[in-house]
Order: sequence, then structure tokens, then C-alpha cells
Amino acid sequence: MVTLTIDGREVQAEEGTTILEAARESNIYIPTLCYHEEVTPYGACRLCLVEVARNGREKLVASCLYEVAEGLRVKTNSERIASNRKMIMELLLARCPNNKAIQDLARQLGVEKTSFKLEDKQCILCALCVRVCQEVVGVSAISLVNRGVDRQMATPFYEPSDVCIGCGACAYVCPTGAIGFEDVGDTRYIHWPNNKMEFKLRKCKTCGNYWAPEKQLDYIIKKANLSPDAFDNCPDCRD
Repeated sequence: MVTLTIDGREVQAEEGTTILEAARESNIYIPTLCYHEEVTPYGACRLCLVEVARNGREKLVASCLYEVAEGLRVKTNSERIASNRKMIMELLLARCPNNKAIQDLARQLGVEKTSFKLEDKQCILCALCVRVCQEVVGVSAISLVNRGVDRQMATPFYEPSDVCIGCGACAYVCPTGAIGFEDVGDTRYIHWPNNKMEFKLRKCKTCGNYWAPEKQLDYIIKKANLSPDAFDNCPDCRD
């Protein structure tokens, strides 16, 4: 265990823990948009910036990437941090001015308007969807493509993905709702910013309800070496 100070409060954390994780364990709030505990930290949104002091030097770091250290002193909401976060929030608000999640967080951080040119996006390029698809689901159906102002999330060649299983994990972790999905009758529709796909849902042999994409269930059966009839019934109708 190492001992550090966050906002004047002594905190203990396991070696290898990030500042963000240590702060959350101690109920110290640091705003984030691109962080999720189930995937590798990425440091895209930069809202989790904190000020660290060590060996007489101070600097701003992304708390989701910076590991704790013995004697480290951390400030989570200094004037310098607040100023930087507001600038980042202004940029996000300019990119997604009509997104409720961005609007709410902007107000929380004291940003009511932006001085930058307005766009009309929903995706903030946090790559949470990409990381969960790769690291948790294990199929890598989507990725971030292009560079600079043309950077965006997309399927390969902007075509329907052959490996997507329709699980919807990307939509679940998206912090802004840029990815959506809905089940209508026997079909699941997944809507990405630049594409959409349809998936046939499996019908429960007992109750007759459509409950999960056939492609997802077949993927799990193969991955876990289950019986072909493992998912003939929905969770509510299994013994």
C-alpha cells in the first residue's frame, strides 16, 4: 500500500492503482466521460485532469492514467484545474451543443455557453465503444478512423460489420447516447453515427418472446463451448 494526499486528505491505495481509482474509493469526485472500470483507461476526454506535486514539481496529469505513488500530493479542483476543465468542456459543448449529457455536465462544471464554433455531433470520440467491443466482447467490430477533424467512430470501410454480434455493449457504455439500439418485433436495430445494422432475435421456445440476437448467442455458444440448444429458452424460462 502507498499513502498519498488528495485534496489535503490522506488516502491509502494499492500500488498500481490510478489516482482516479484511489479518489473514487475514497468518495472524492473527479469528472470523467471516457472512463469505464471494465476497459483499459484511454485518457481521451481529459476531464479527469488533476494537479500532482512530487519532488518539488507540479504538473497536470490525467488521473485515469497516472498511478499513485508514496507521498504524492494531489489536487482535484484547484483554480488551474478548474480553468482547464472549463476550456475542455467548452470544446465538448461546441462539438455536441444539443447533447443532454454534455449540457448537464457543462452546467455542473460552471459552463453555460461556449465561445467556439458550434457543430452538431453526438459522439465525443471517447473510444469507450471501441474498447468494450475489443476488450470485453472480443470482436473489434468498430474502431476510430481518420485523423484530425475527420476523426470518427466507424465500421471498416463504413460497411455493415461481418463480426458485429449485435450485443449492444457499445450502446450501453456510450456516455452521450451517440449509439442507440432498439428491439422491434423479431429484429434488433443498432444505430451508429455513420451506419446501422439489423440482427435477427432468437425466439424463446417456452414463452415465445424474442429476447437476444441469434448471432450473439451463437458467438457465446462457440466461445464457451456450450451445447447448441443452450439458449433455446430465455433467462425467465430456464430451469
